[in-house]
Amino acid sequence: MSSKAIILIVDDEETIRFSIKEFLSGLGYDVIVAETSEQALEKINEFLPDLVLLDLRLPNMCGIELLEKVKTKDPNALIIVMTGYGSIDSAVEAMKMGAYDYLEKPFKTEHLRLVVEKALGTQALRREVLELRAQQCTFADEPGAVIIGNSYQMRAIYNLIKQVAKSPSTTVLIQGESGTGKELVARAVHHLSSRKNGRFVDINCAALTESLLEAELFGYEKGSFTGAITAGKPGLFEVADKGTIFLDEIGEMGVTLQAKLLRILQERQFKRVGGINDIKIDVRVIASTNRNLEEEVESDNFRKDLYYRLKVLPIYIPPLRERKDDIMLLVKHFVHKYNNEFNKNVYHIPPETEKMLLEYKWPGNIRELKNVIERAVLIAGNGILHPEIGVTIDLRKGCAVNTNGMSNVENNEALNIRSLANIERQHIQKVLNETSWRRTEAAKILGINRTTLYNKIKEYGLCPL
Repeated sequence: MSSKAIILIVDDEETIRFSIKEFLSGLGYDVIVAETSEQALEKINEFLPDLVLLDLRLPNMCGIELLEKVKTKDPNALIIVMTGYGSIDSAVEAMKMGAYDYLEKPFKTEHLRLVVEKALGTQALRREVLELRAQQCTFADEPGAVIIGNSYQMRAIYNLIKQVAKSPSTTVLIQGESGTGKELVARAVHHLSSRKNGRFVDINCAALTESLLEAELFGYEKGSFTGAITAGKPGLFEVADKGTIFLDEIGEMGVTLQAKLLRILQERQFKRVGGINDIKIDVRVIASTNRNLEEEVESDNFRKDLYYRLKVLPIYIPPLRERKDDIMLLVKHFVHKYNNEFNKNVYHIPPETEKMLLEYKWPGNIRELKNVIERAVLIAGNGILHPEIGVTIDLRKGCAVNTNGMSNVENNEALNIRSLANIERQHIQKVLNETSWRRTEAAKILGINRTTLYNKIKEYGLCPL
């Protein structure tokens, strides 16, 4: 640990204060001491210690009261309580109030060293994540409303998002591989624009048949088709009026619907399915795709006029392999996230783990990285993100090698190299087969929503066997 780490020892017994201070000072820490709660509060205000070792039995104000005062003032304060034999109930109460850990007296110096190193590792990771997050693109007061990345590519995207947001009616086309965060960028454009008080409505164009997609986008009148007997329904363009509509994977939209979308962009009005009256709307259209639309235009799969109408303000999100400066920032962000979700305490990422993470090519981009770190935190022991992280990474090929003995997944027979994408493809195919391709049931088993499942089916070219 860094010699700059400051540790405050709060204990009314001089011999304990002296012995702990001597030991921790010998490890290179800056150690200060306090005999009472009042002195402790003064020292905390003066030195802002990285860690507090707090005895629960103190004169005038007990340790629990001091803990409550400190945590009220600074919820991120790192406190390890010290308690005598037979006082575990007090330690449990302290943990519920936000103490990081507890030490039961008498304790061995080696145990003290391990607990202190673990606590300071956690605090260092937490502070680094908070400092780095402050540099990111935060676009709304809601969980997850932040784009993580500090590479020169992402800084350019942040600037572009801010410029695009200033033009609230201009269409935007976001391009990039699957898993790069296109929807997050679309939400940022919406929330940073003057339309932020309107609805942000998103729909995946790949998840619905053309007729269903048409009905969802434009709505329909009573009796316009079988099933529309009782009443009509407004479309998503109407719902998004004064706001933003996000057309995800627009490259999958059929040519007929493309013509209707072009009319909306040009005239700002449309008719419901089966309707005769024009409906005027005020909505910004943001579209995204992982396809090369220029190639789709050349192949007559996408209208040239619509392509240029959408590409007024284009944003390209590079794949993770092209912005490696962001990988460890994302890793630490996800470690912090899943530490909180799983009540885990992963605080150390060894150099060999970092090397593997940086040299892997991440074909699934941020989505794949997020899934790998989620699994890694879940199975991590001793607070360390071990190099295995659930799979080992073959640095020669830049792909993952399964170490869990899974069968029927073959990629490179000579070296038995299998990518995470292939493992995911195999698992999704297996669940779909077991559910007789009932997609709703399969999505529940896989723990993903139905839209994501449709995307995966299309991405991997899956079909009933």
